[in-house]
Amino acid sequence: MQNGTGGRYLLFVWSTQGYTLREREGELPPVGELVEEGEQRYRVNKHAPSPLPGDRRRCAYLLPA
Repeated sequence: MQNGTGGRYLLFVWSTQGYTLREREGELPPVGELVEEGEQRYRVNKHAPSPLPGDRRRCAYLLPA
């Protein structure tokens, strides 16, 4: 399930210090896609509901590529 064009979604970005939650606009990247965040490349590991209570947005979980 993906957002429509112009929608908002969340990225759960892994690092050695833990996860960081970031908001983005547009299409939720598909599982397996490479995503650049800052100077680091990540792969979308899975999609899940937002971890924020009451938030209906989808969330893409990123792991280092």
